[in-house]
Amino acid sequence: MRHGTPPSNAPAEDQELDAALRAGPFHAALRAAIAARSLSLQRVQHHLARQGVNVGVTSLSYWQQGARRPQRPESLRAVRALEEILELPEESLIRLLAQPGGVGGPRRPAARTYRSLVEASGVLERLLGELGSPLDGGLHTIGHHERVSIGARRELLGRESHHVVRAHKDGVDRYVAIHHGDPGCAPERVTVGALENCRTGRVRWHGATGVLVAEFLFDTRLRAGDTHVFRYAFEDGTAGASQEYVRGFSFAGGQYLLQVRFAEEALPVRSHRFAQHSAAAPRQARHELDLNGRHRCVHFVEPQVRAGLLGIDWDWD
Repeated sequence: MRHGTPPSNAPAEDQELDAALRAGPFHAALRAAIAARSLSLQRVQHHLARQGVNVGVTSLSYWQQGARRPQRPESLRAVRALEEILELPEESLIRLLAQPGGVGGPRRPAARTYRSLVEASGVLERLLGELGSPLDGGLHTIGHHERVSIGARRELLGRESHHVVRAHKDGVDRYVAIHHGDPGCAPERVTVGALENCRTGRVRWHGATGVLVAEFLFDTRLRAGDTHVFRYAFEDGTAGASQEYVRGFSFAGGQYLLQVRFAEEALPVRSHRFAQHSAAAPRQARHELDLNGRHRCVHFVEPQVRAGLLGIDWDWD
């Protein structure tokens, strides 16, 4: 029997489900439907398999979190099967996938697409070329502590980096930092700050991709084997709501600590740590992070960085 509009005295789970089916987004409706039927994801997977539809528990989890969206034909077939398994009206979940923003477009800020990341990588190569900077800059990272601040409008206010590096060649006297703002970022309005043991050098940006590169100059030339400690920051706040922070690593390195702090007026409902081998690869090593209620922070520590991407994403509702 398919689900209909519940009476006013229906259980809270059914009322929440009805509201989610009417207003969306897709992931909220799916999550509410699974909760209303008191099914585990393993049982949902079992029911799908009985109908000849193979979907992993991880995929189901990502769908109900909003971290992934069903787009391929076999995934859309699974969504139609879910409508039957969860006793929902026909086309109710499919309709939510077709809301403005297209299939896979929930009511969340737009994440960077693979195409945008590729475009940004081409821009970055050009900007680094203008500064005459090689990709590694002659430095190996020993430790990197990065603190990201999210403002009351859910925007990326800025980030601060505390870096410990070791030179692997003689004559190194600078570090080139990269800032890639959220979609809509105006890099010409981003403030670059040299906080400790460095000073700001040349700054270049590209407005369409939101990419900015900045030199931080040391007051000494390092010899191979020398270490240096310095801090710098980018003050942003120029884009819309943020939903993730991602750091790319071209080379393996030392320890990386990422901490995201949220304004009291804008706390996420959940957040996750993730890793990717490349921008085109699926997100792996994904697990939920606990929000520190008093300090409104989430964090993770990677003891030994590998080449690829590391980050934290979060859901607002």
